[in-house]
Amino acid sequence: MFYMREVYRILPNQLNKFNDFFHKYLLPNQLKNGAKLMGRWTTELQDEIIAIWEYPNYEEYLKIEDRVVKDEMHKRLKTQQHQDGKMFIDMRKDILTSTGAYHIPKQAVAVSGYITNDKNETLLVKTYWRKDTWELPGGGADDGETLDATLRREIYEETGIKVKLLGVSGVYSNGSTLSIVFLGKCIGGNLTTSNETEEVGFIALNSSNISQYIKRGKFLPRVLDAMKGKCVPYEAFKVRPYELLQRYNGNLEND
Repeated sequence: MFYMREVYRILPNQLNKFNDFFHKYLLPNQLKNGAKLMGRWTTELQDEIIAIWEYPNYEEYLKIEDRVVKDEMHKRLKTQQHQDGKMFIDMRKDILTSTGAYHIPKQAVAVSGYITNDKNETLLVKTYWRKDTWELPGGGADDGETLDATLRREIYEETGIKVKLLGVSGVYSNGSTLSIVFLGKCIGGNLTTSNETEEVGFIALNSSNISQYIKRGKFLPRVLDAMKGKCVPYEAFKVRPYELLQRYNGNLEND
């Protein structure tokens, strides 16, 4: 991984104003184009803000930065910055190099959904950082969030579509990421894009045209497996005390 530290020296009494500017303009543009914010801090005197960003490698960092400055949101950022006036004295960037691994290795968990409508069309998205391919909507689980809740939230945020999930169609291990695909049905909502998705739509997929939409090899088996319509049960529960939160019976469902 490649890490970049940004340090802003803030003008007196400008911290809250700069934070609002960051969350409304700077952060969404970075996220939509593929950057990951590791954390953001301010000093005790509130005269500096430090942000650390993560990228897959230096080459990807350069590509992401190029997309950021070309994005329409960057133009709005510059306009708003001119209207707000000066909020910080200066900003510097530093490349950070890890000196070792100081955490217990773990898998990141991501979920995606093969969601169909009443015409048997499949819900697909095209993100800002993977414009070469369509893919199933989804994302990473927050701490303490069940996988089904994660997927319903991510699909609604990315596409505006509300879904009913049926079960799990496949589990895929990709390096340090565990990807779980659910089958589901559209039950409402209206198609809309988001800060992450450039295009969304229901597409009539079949075995002869799937390669025209799904361009990346790791996504193709997940979609092909889900197209078979087979899924296994899924349960979410909590402990101390035990409580069943959700269960999908997969192909055992009668409704």
